[in-house]
Amino acid sequence: METLLEIKNLSKSFDDKPVHCGVTFNLYKGETIGLLGNSGTGKSVLLRSLIGLEEIDSGEIYYRKQKVNGLKEEELFKIRTKVSYSFQNGALFDSVSVYENIAYPLFEHTKMKEAEVDAKVMEILTLVNMAESKDLMPSDLSGGMQKRVGLARSMALNPEVLLYDEPTAGLDPVNVELVLNFMKEFKKQGFSGIFVTHDIPAAKKICDRLLILKDGKIYFDGSVDQFEKSDDPFIKNFSNSN
Repeated sequence: METLLEIKNLSKSFDDKPVHCGVTFNLYKGETIGLLGNSGTGKSVLLRSLIGLEEIDSGEIYYRKQKVNGLKEEELFKIRTKVSYSFQNGALFDSVSVYENIAYPLFEHTKMKEAEVDAKVMEILTLVNMAESKDLMPSDLSGGMQKRVGLARSMALNPEVLLYDEPTAGLDPVNVELVLNFMKEFKKQGFSGIFVTHDIPAAKKICDRLLILKDGKIYFDGSVDQFEKSDDPFIKNFSNSN
């Protein structure tokens, strides 16, 4: 299997409070892994660390064998075009339309002409069932719609890896199912992903592998089947309480 991301012995503290104490795992091409853990275990912090939005204290992060931690901001941007972060709240620009939110990275970071940008934006919006909402402002959208536009924008530059930070949090069951279906579609198209979530049933539907953060390390790394059949008391309790 081809390794896209390699995380080696990553450690991170905030004000002398350890969050990660030697996190190690790989992400392979074509797979989606679920990153689970109780509240406060640093799942989102870990996701942000992978693309330099959080500075780690020690350890190494590699994307396709290129070391990520320690890169300057302009070098990090090149990584972020390949490893794209989908923020928990969508993180849309409030002052511009849905269309302009998705067009922005294309105008800013590619040499595409206006007609090419238009075609790309509409292709992405169609994929997340938002083509008819292209002229709406973020304030006109429901929480579920904002998350879908955020997902759309995260894939505008054709990344290899999508980092999903709680994409189903706070959504009703209908919108949860919609978002999961889009994630399945992205996977079919060849995107790899890391899915941070509290929603174990959602993770089981999407992920090839599940990781559980506990006490600053990866406590469990295995398939959905291994997770479900585990006799480990912590895993059983974790599965039943989430």
